[in-house]
Amino acid sequence: MKRSQSKNKAPAKLGNPAKGKKQGVSRDDDDRTDIAEENLDEWMQSKTMVKPEDQLELTEVELKEEYTRILTANNPHAPSNIVRYSYKDRSYKQISSVDQLAIHFSLEGTLLHKDSDEARRQKAKAESAEVKVTSDVASDHASEAGGEDDEQPEGEDKMEAGTDMDGQDKKDKKLTNQFNFSERASQTFNNPSRERGTVTEPPPRASFSATANQWEIYDAYAEDLERQEKAKEKKTTIIKEKKEEYKKKKLTTLDLQTDDISKINKASKIVERMVNQNTYDDIAQDFKYWEDAADEFRDQEGTLLPLWKYSYDKSKRLAVSAICWNPKYHDLVAVGYGSYEFLKQSRGMICFYSMKNPSYPEYIYSTESGVMCLDIHPEHQFLVAVGFYDGSVAVYNVQEKVQDPIYKSTANNGKHTDPVWQVSWQKDDLDNHLNFYSVSSDGRVVMWTIVKNELHHTNVIELRMSDIPTEGPNGTQLFNLGCGTSFDFSRTVDYIFLVGTEEGKIYKCSKAYSSQYLDTYEAHHMAVYSVRWNYYHPDIFISCSADWTIKIWDHTHPKEPMFTFDLNSSVGDVAWAPYSSTVFAA
Repeated sequence: MKRSQSKNKAPAKLGNPAKGKKQGVSRDDDDRTDIAEENLDEWMQSKTMVKPEDQLELTEVELKEEYTRILTANNPHAPSNIVRYSYKDRSYKQISSVDQLAIHFSLEGTLLHKDSDEARRQKAKAESAEVKVTSDVASDHASEAGGEDDEQPEGEDKMEAGTDMDGQDKKDKKLTNQFNFSERASQTFNNPSRERGTVTEPPPRASFSATANQWEIYDAYAEDLERQEKAKEKKTTIIKEKKEEYKKKKLTTLDLQTDDISKINKASKIVERMVNQNTYDDIAQDFKYWEDAADEFRDQEGTLLPLWKYSYDKSKRLAVSAICWNPKYHDLVAVGYGSYEFLKQSRGMICFYSMKNPSYPEYIYSTESGVMCLDIHPEHQFLVAVGFYDGSVAVYNVQEKVQDPIYKSTANNGKHTDPVWQVSWQKDDLDNHLNFYSVSSDGRVVMWTIVKNELHHTNVIELRMSDIPTEGPNGTQLFNLGCGTSFDFSRTVDYIFLVGTEEGKIYKCSKAYSSQYLDTYEAHHMAVYSVRWNYYHPDIFISCSADWTIKIWDHTHPKEPMFTFDLNSSVGDVAWAPYSSTVFAA
């Protein structure tokens, strides 16, 4: 309302317009300031200082104190402890001056400075080329002008040419860069398409007609089979030749590597045996001369003195399952390692120990399955027949320096399905082939014959518990087989042998009859562990069993044993003395 009144009253004062105008302006200003001061407290909000809780409270002196910071061009990431070797002082010293330059970005450009040597050379080269071109063009124009108009004076031609040259020189020519290829243009040449044709001769044709009979078809198939077999033989021969070459290369490399060791191998072995004989001299003396004087006062009792002890580090967790002395080298003994427990079957091992060196075995063979039995050939002492827990049999040759056996049975050539408990070499057959026998818990006695580097098997007899078969599923007839544990062949009659079983029975069998037994002995109540013929009496044999008994039999009287010995413990093995017919050990 005050503003409207002032505006209405202002033009009424006509005496001094300037003065009235001045008064009107001052009043409006006063009114505005009054309104602003009245409403200032309403729309202006008070500012409150917000401070963090952990802010330091500094005094005015501390706030006014100045701290100077100097910015340097040093690289904070440059190492300050670089050490170099001083050849002058012959020691390591720390470098005082460190390169502080840090390159963050670098780009190689294609520009040249106009005052540089390269730019001057390019400019001079371009000017010389242009001068040459302009001179050639001017000469061409002059010749053409002279031919067309002979009346034109020569002075004018020279003046025109001179003016043209000056105008071209005055033009600023662009300096090309030899490193920039974007300004260069090229035109590709499109090759014209061509057509080419050739004429070939048609393949020769001939008409053929014939009648195919059954025998012609058969002959064609037979020829095809022969061709396929020949191709297979070629492939096998090529593979064998490659394997032989590889083995020869391997052997040559091994020979080269072990050539130095092989030279002193025999001498080192002799020296080792001499050292062992000196260390074990007390044992050898005890073996020859030791006697216990107290044996005279013991009735039917004696003492045992342990002499040599054979051990091998890798066979410590294995049980000794078989021992066999070499028939020719009496100081050499073969030992088989395995395990009789079904759940703890792992690997096996065969070691040959000599009494001349008890500290380390002479030969070592590792096997995949545990060794259950072994036998050395009486004539070829380097051949060893071995029976394994997995049912396979193998033949090792000690003369060959190879870990694998030379013959081994598999599932394809009659392998046993249960552990092999005994193997035994026999005399060569009529064709002079080596052969040995094996007995297993699967109820079979098998003859193994070595023929042309192969192992052939023949089932000698199956240990049937009864001749009456039992009915199986789907109307099949099955025979219950006994579990063979041991056997022994007669020393006077080659074809007669005895077989002991886990059922306690002993069967007298013949190699010629595979369908029936010669006699059956109701020998023991538990498993028969060993059966041995007497060395001197051909009719007497001895047996031992897990029922704590040892029995001596006459094979002509199968009903009752001649002698029975109760040892109050399970008897694992029994053997006759080689020097007496009435002494045995168990």
